[in-house]
Amino acid sequence: MITLKTYVFDLEMELIQNFIDGQHISSDSSESLDIYEPATGGIYGQLRDSNANDIDHAVRSAKTAFALWSDLTVRERAVHLNNIAKGIEKRLDEFAEIESRDTGKPIALSRSLDIPRSVLNFKFFAEHGENFEFNYDLNNETSQNHINRSPLGVVACISPWNLPLYLFTWKIAPALITGNTVIAKPSELAPYTAYMLGKVCQEVGLPPGVLNIVNGMGSTCGELLVKHKEIKAISFTGGTSTGKLISQIASKTFKKLSLEMGGKNPAIIFEDCNYELMLENILRSSFSNQGQICLCSSRLLIERTIYEKFKHDLSLKVSELLIGDPSKTETQFGSISSKGHFDKVVSYIDMVKEEGGKIIAGGKSVKLEGRCSNGWFIEPTLVEGLSPSSRLNQEEIFGPVVTLQSFETESEAIDLANNTDYGLSATVWTKDLEKGQRVSKKIDAGVIWINCWLLRDLRTPFGGMKNSGLGREGGDDALKFFTEQKNICIPV
Repeated sequence: MITLKTYVFDLEMELIQNFIDGQHISSDSSESLDIYEPATGGIYGQLRDSNANDIDHAVRSAKTAFALWSDLTVRERAVHLNNIAKGIEKRLDEFAEIESRDTGKPIALSRSLDIPRSVLNFKFFAEHGENFEFNYDLNNETSQNHINRSPLGVVACISPWNLPLYLFTWKIAPALITGNTVIAKPSELAPYTAYMLGKVCQEVGLPPGVLNIVNGMGSTCGELLVKHKEIKAISFTGGTSTGKLISQIASKTFKKLSLEMGGKNPAIIFEDCNYELMLENILRSSFSNQGQICLCSSRLLIERTIYEKFKHDLSLKVSELLIGDPSKTETQFGSISSKGHFDKVVSYIDMVKEEGGKIIAGGKSVKLEGRCSNGWFIEPTLVEGLSPSSRLNQEEIFGPVVTLQSFETESEAIDLANNTDYGLSATVWTKDLEKGQRVSKKIDAGVIWINCWLLRDLRTPFGGMKNSGLGREGGDDALKFFTEQKNICIPV
């Protein structure tokens, strides 16, 4: 008999402090923000909305630390990154519990994905940095050219609420291994694991000022970071509208920008696919983390010959997903991560009928009993009958609402897939790998999976096209972004 464990979130009400110059310190700001647990709708803590004085303090700390940190060898910096990874790994269960509480995601997901991947981010870039070519020569009969890559200085990393520590560390680790010092801003909706990361950095002896963490709203704290003249680069993951604003502000100072933004990702399902493999993965790619992953499949494009069978089978699997308290290990589907986002998702479900669509599974908010009776839960929802130009097929909902469309030809499938302003990711399901690659090359997306989803080699470039992004993250691309290239030429 398997005993299921329930994690009890009993942390006292706490003020989340900034982490500057190696210490958790009070903000200069008096503006407070409440922090909610999505599964209960209750407040569990507060943070301050950092002001210009806080940002200036963090910048001074980072600038002072830069001289020491950038002078270390890559191998010496890698030791620090590996120590941080071990520090998180040592407290994996605690980090996972807090991440689940902060976001409403099932504890099983944060334990298997979010926190292990956060550990891996530091380990990967520690190793990859040692193999990266920071210096190389290009010589010919008239000159010797030495190409050098050096750190930028103080950089800012701004991350979202859906995968808080996972995406926070995905930015911080490459910035640090290349010799930069970092000011990082987590989402004000899910700040606690970033707060814990500061504690780990203290415990493992990361030099003060190398990593500084400031809290606050994007429109205040985040904007102050983007505008600050001493910050040389901005790495941002979040909504497309925010990314556009960052681009406009940063253009005045010519900062380097990496913008990973929204998606409206298609899954193209051909009749010749491995049907059972496809079905299991489509369920996962559509509704993992309540559909709140930028890579989730939100538009399912199904070959007409298998459309009715697929609709029936997926609806059945969706109905079997266990919605419940995220702190219970058996829960498969948790809560929406904030009241504001809950209201947004509900508004899209409400417009299905007026747009000519039909809800074939889900479509209702969920009222649980007990601890989570006031939480923000929505059933995983399938919709059909919408025009490709409908708002639900064009706008990023970023939640558990997935549309179904049918196609008859390969070219029609490609046209439907590309009929969006976004271009982040896509999946293609077919046993004919030649067809899969042919279709993939014609899809406007930065990441395309054939017969799989979320399979990641961290060396590969990650990012989107069109309104989904600017630049690439991962592997060499991340290390190139956080460095400046210089050529030193000597005549022969």
